[in-house]
Amino acid sequence: MTITVSINDPAWWPIIKAYRLASYFMVAAFIGVTYDWALTFAQEVELIWRRRWSLMTVLYLSVRYLGILYAALSIPNSVPTISLTDTVSLLHRYVVIPFQLTAIPCSSGCFIIYIVENWTAVLVVAMLSVIIIIRLHAMYQRSRKILIFLIVTFLANNIFDGVVATKITMHSSGEELIAFGVDLCRINSARDIVLLISLTWILCTVWEVVTLCLAVCVAVKHFRELRRHSAGGMIGDCFKVLMKSHVVFSSS
Repeated sequence: MTITVSINDPAWWPIIKAYRLASYFMVAAFIGVTYDWALTFAQEVELIWRRRWSLMTVLYLSVRYLGILYAALSIPNSVPTISLTDTVSLLHRYVVIPFQLTAIPCSSGCFIIYIVENWTAVLVVAMLSVIIIIRLHAMYQRSRKILIFLIVTFLANNIFDGVVATKITMHSSGEELIAFGVDLCRINSARDIVLLISLTWILCTVWEVVTLCLAVCVAVKHFRELRRHSAGGMIGDCFKVLMKSHVVFSSS
């Protein structure tokens, strides 16, 4: 059963304005992602779908289309003019029942979309992390130490993300608010869950910064070696190093 609350408190006007401002960015992001997909779909079929598939092919396509799904899911909960009341039965049929989400305290449309969006983000982050690990492993000439470090930190980070996502699914609720005719989605979570969500963002940011530093370090190291051993044609040598690393990355 959908929980819909009507309120007419003027204190909600700043929140309504914030929702409207955020909705502009959400719609723009969805249009941009969809437009890019439409422009490059022919090349995607020619260069990816018709070629021999590998792990990187699966990861690329998964991230690409899950990203489009994530952008699409952001629209209903972010655009104040969209009412989720009429979509509850459809979402319950295709999301709640197949995935047995009967433990959700509230089956309101906005909450179900929020949960699906949250798990989509978890999957996309995990796949992007795998791509980063493969790339860094190639850049470090298949170093075993780097691979072990990246895998251990990746597992710790993503297991924590999965646990937090599960707690959100089991111990949160949502309701659709109608303030001055504007539809808003409010997610109700305990304080510890809010803290855990913040920790997931912090850990993810730290992991990405660490991987970025590793990539910068190996790039600087290669450039210094080229500068030391090559008096001329440095750009060409840099290109050769990058291509060599890219070949190792693609073959993996």
